[in-house]
Amino acid sequence: MDGKHGGRIAPRLKSALEAAESSARLQAALAAGMRPAPEYVGVLVERCGTEPDFYVRDMLTWALTQHDAEAAVGLLLPELESENPQARSQALHTLSKIGDRRVWPAITADLLRDEDDEVARAAWRTAAGLVPEGFEADLAETLSTQFGRGGREVRLSLSRAFVALGPAAAPAVERARADPDEGVRTHAVATERLMLDPEEGFDAAIAEAERIVTLLGAPLTGE
Repeated sequence: MDGKHGGRIAPRLKSALEAAESSARLQAALAAGMRPAPEYVGVLVERCGTEPDFYVRDMLTWALTQHDAEAAVGLLLPELESENPQARSQALHTLSKIGDRRVWPAITADLLRDEDDEVARAAWRTAAGLVPEGFEADLAETLSTQFGRGGREVRLSLSRAFVALGPAAAPAVERARADPDEGVRTHAVATERLMLDPEEGFDAAIAEAERIVTLLGAPLTGE
């Protein structure tokens, strides 16, 4: 592709991704993935941080996975330090889909504890998927600081990360079962149940965990 033509296609994609209709933006992202061009990568990454529609964002991620992985990763990594939470979360999501384990060092403890729930959830999923062999227990220790955080979807995401980590995460979960905070204990017990039986529903695991924590926390009575 000559430079003159390459200089035209990126602005055209940028304009298409700014269309008022989400269906038009979705088609533009789809086309960018079906006909990859090096000039598209920066435009797609930039749009990830501002696109309001979930389905379009997911298509942007798919489009990026169709491009040269090294080029995409090179532009996604700086997004992890963006002040824009959506840019951070979508970059993490896209990196998880690309699956390049060399990005592991960029998934910092700060991201795993990010104050924005969507960023943290994306960081947990990505870290659990890319963690190098032998680092699972260390990751579990960091993740265990997040037990009891947020609502149902946030807690489910964290539990799924522990399930993905497997047996190496068990000691961190066991320690969290003894946490002074009842919410932390309940989440840890539910997570432990899911690690033993991933087919058990999360809501059922939480309900049983609440029962267990209540029983264990009840005062002993005399005869």
